[in-house]
Amino acid sequence: MKRVSLAVVLVFLLVSCGTKKRTTYSKKKSSETVKSNKTNKEYSGFPFPEDAKKFTYFSTSSIEEYLDTYSEIAQFEMKAYGIPASITLAQGILESGYGMGNLTRKTNNHFGIKCHSGWEGQFAYHDDDEKGECFRKYNHPMYSFRDHSIFLSSRARYASLFDLRRDDYKGWAKGLKKAGYATDKAYPQKLISFIERYQLYKYDKQVLAQGYLVQAEPKTYNYKMHVVQKGDTLYSISRTYYITVDEIMELNDMNSSNLSVGQQLKVKSERVK
Repeated sequence: MKRVSLAVVLVFLLVSCGTKKRTTYSKKKSSETVKSNKTNKEYSGFPFPEDAKKFTYFSTSSIEEYLDTYSEIAQFEMKAYGIPASITLAQGILESGYGMGNLTRKTNNHFGIKCHSGWEGQFAYHDDDEKGECFRKYNHPMYSFRDHSIFLSSRARYASLFDLRRDDYKGWAKGLKKAGYATDKAYPQKLISFIERYQLYKYDKQVLAQGYLVQAEPKTYNYKMHVVQKGDTLYSISRTYYITVDEIMELNDMNSSNLSVGQQLKVKSERVK
């Protein structure tokens, strides 16, 4: 069994909080992967470790092995960002096929996070909702878990989740669907099913019992005006700014979803750090 040891997590902690010195590495192109036009860069506040120069994939053959391998990292992320470990693990199991999915095997991407604008790291093309979509690629699974934490905590559309109790896994599961994380109507039920079947809530309880969690940040946001273009819909605008349709309508006192070209809409962008 291949377990991500406590030592690896401690290295991750040191790297996350350590020097800002830039570390780069190169990797030969393959038929599956297209590199960005920049060297593999420092992102999300930390550089890649010096010894992480090879594509590293941790194979897990069952959900139990997946939990044995990644539960410690999920708990570490809960301490650092406040996202329940049970939710992180359930999403990882579902999105990655407990580490056995084709996308995860190619990219170490356990949460199906697409490139989105501003992503400057490595990436790979993979057929998902559409053919040949761009997905983020990581040289170690722990960076996928960290990017998942940053993805949820830095986008306004998920801000309401952090008002929930850290042991309210049902609220978090339903809140993710409401915020637009997934289009599958059964997404919350699938997460809850994994959490209850494999008792993933025990990992939340362990973190909470230690009494160490990140302090919630004040909820302040950037606001900007979006000028409606031909072809825009409330849904397409919500996808652009990572907020929900309901939030757009509330911000602009809208009673219907009708739009007109040139109309100005107030939108909420990423949280101010």
